[in-house]
Amino acid sequence: MDKITLFEDRKIRTVFNDEDQKWYFVVEGVVAVLTDRKDPKQAVKRMKLRDKELSKGWVQIVPSLSIDTSGGKQKMRCANTAGLLRSIQSTPSQK
Repeated sequence: MDKITLFEDRKIRTVFNDEDQKWYFVVEGVVAVLTDRKDPKQAVKRMKLRDKELSKGWVQIVPSLSIDTSGGKQKMRCANTAGLLRSIQSTPSQK
């Protein structure tokens, strides 16, 4: 079950993970909203460079999950609520 969540009129893709029964948010979408950057992938890379502890645990904090996109299902880095809060903490933003 995939869903779109709105944040300040911007869409953030979400997916429910049946394995752990939690909602996950696409990290690039959240970073795009927080930073207003046109290339959130670069913002995520810089975030991981700045925060070495986050970078070490990245795969556990932000697993790849299948997300419905306009081009079909794609693996994207997603975070549950705890991982999302950890990522937000490492994202410099006025928001």
